[in-house]
Amino acid sequence: MRITSKGQVTIPQAIRERYGLLPDTDVDFIVSGGRVTIVPRKIQVNDRGAKAVARLSGSASTGMSTDEILALTRG
Repeated sequence: MRITSKGQVTIPQAIRERYGLLPDTDVDFIVSGGRVTIVPRKIQVNDRGAKAVARLSGSASTGMSTDEILALTRG
């Protein structure tokens, strides 16, 4: 992987899906021991619903593509 001249890098789809890094997800960079780690930004509000959604986001995996799921719902 390479960093572009704008400082951008593409996170592989499998990693984005596994860790819930969806479009418009705010992230933080943690620097420790000569390494940089990217993590989803924690929600700062005291909204129980928002916290529940954040905790569940990206936690389910069917192992199926969208087309396969739609085929099941269409019979």
